Amino acid sequence: MTSIKHETVIANARIVLADRVIERGWVAFADGRIAELGEGHAPAGSEDAAGDLIMPGLIELHTDHLEAHYVPRPKVFWDPIAAVVSYDGQLATSGITTVLDSLRVWREDGAEEVDGRAGVLAEAITSAREANLLRADHFLHLRCEIPMPSVVEEARELIGRPDVRLMSLMDHTPGQRQFRDEVKLRDYYRGKGAGMTDAELDVLFARRFTYQKTYAATNMRAIVALAQQYEIPLASHDDTTEENVADAISDRVSVAEFPTTIEAARGLHQAGIGILMGAPNVVRGGSHSGNIAAIDLAREGLLDILSSDYIPSSLLMAALQLPERVPAIDLASAVRTVTKTPAEAVGLADRGEIAVGKRADVIRVHVAHNVPAVRSVWREGQRVA
Repeated sequence: MTSIKHETVIANARIVLADRVIERGWVAFADGRIAELGEGHAPAGSEDAAGDLIMPGLIELHTDHLEAHYVPRPKVFWDPIAAVVSYDGQLATSGITTVLDSLRVWREDGAEEVDGRAGVLAEAITSAREANLLRADHFLHLRCEIPMPSVVEEARELIGRPDVRLMSLMDHTPGQRQFRDEVKLRDYYRGKGAGMTDAELDVLFARRFTYQKTYAATNMRAIVALAQQYEIPLASHDDTTEENVADAISDRVSVAEFPTTIEAARGLHQAGIGILMGAPNVVRGGSHSGNIAAIDLAREGLLDILSSDYIPSSLLMAALQLPERVPAIDLASAVRTVTKTPAEAVGLADRGEIAVGKRADVIRVHVAHNVPAVRSVWREGQRVA
C-alpha cells in the first residue's frame, strides 16, 4: 500500500468491479475519487462493511418519477423545488447517484398532469442544485413527443442548457409502438386515475391521430437536427417494427428505450444501438403493457441498460436479480447495466465503476430475503445517505 492520505476506507466488503467481484476487499477514497482498492486486510481505521456489497452508484437514464412528486394527485401541483428535493431523496436511498431527469417536452390541449411544465421542473432542479439541496448528480433527458404541435419550440427553449444529456423520440399515438392495442391504451388512461370516459378518450385519440398525421414527420426531422446540432445523444422509444428500427438507424440514435418486440431488439442490436429496458419489467417478470419481457432479451444477449422508469428502487433490485434469472449473466455484468454502460452511453466516462481515478460515487448494499437495502451512499467521496 502507498502513503496516500485516505478520507474514507471501507473494508470487509464484496466489491463489485466492472469485470469481477472481489469477495473480501477494501476501497479507499481521497479528493472525491477512488484512490486505492485491494483484497484482504485493509488499512487501519477503515469502516467495516460486514460483508455487504460495495458497488458503483447507480446511473439512471430514464425516470419520469419526478412528475409523481410534482403532481401527487390529479390537478394537485406541489411546490416544484420541494418536489425535486423529495424525489432526489428517494433516488439516493435507492442507490442512484447520477440521474437523467426525464421531462415531458410537449403540451396537449385538455391534458392535466405535467404536460408543458418541463421548463418549470428544469428550473426547479437548477435552483435545488445551486442551493446544495441535492444528494444525486442531476442531468436532463428531454422526452420529445414528436406529433405534438409545440414540441420543437419547447425543445429549443431547453436544449441549450448545459445539463441536457439525452433526448428521446417518442410517439404515443394510439395503435402504434407501445400501444399497438388501443384497448391497452384505454386501460392505461383509466388506471392513471384521470377518470376519462370512453367518449372523452375518443376525442383525445382522434386529436392525436390528427396531430400525428399533420406534424410528426416535420417535427421528427427538426428534433433530430437539433440533437445533432447540440451534439446530444438520441434515444428511440418503443421500437416495434422493421420500419422503426430503420428510422432509429437513420436518425443515428445511440440508445433504444423499451423495444416492444424481439425482432426490433435484434435489429437494433445488430446496428450497434444499446438496448434499454425497464427494471420493473425484470422484477415483475414481464411488461405491464404486454410487450416483450426484459428477461427474454437478456437471455438472447440483447439487454445493455436497465432503467427504473416509474419506481426508483427497482433499478438495484433488477440488477441483483438478473444473475438468478439468467445464469449466463454474472453479478459484475448485471451491475454494468445500471452503472458503467449507461454512464458511457451519455458521455459520463468519469463514473460508473469502482476503479482508481473514477469518481467516488459508491453505495453499500445489504441483501436479505432477496431484497436489497442501501445502507450508505457516497457521492464524490462524501456521504449523502
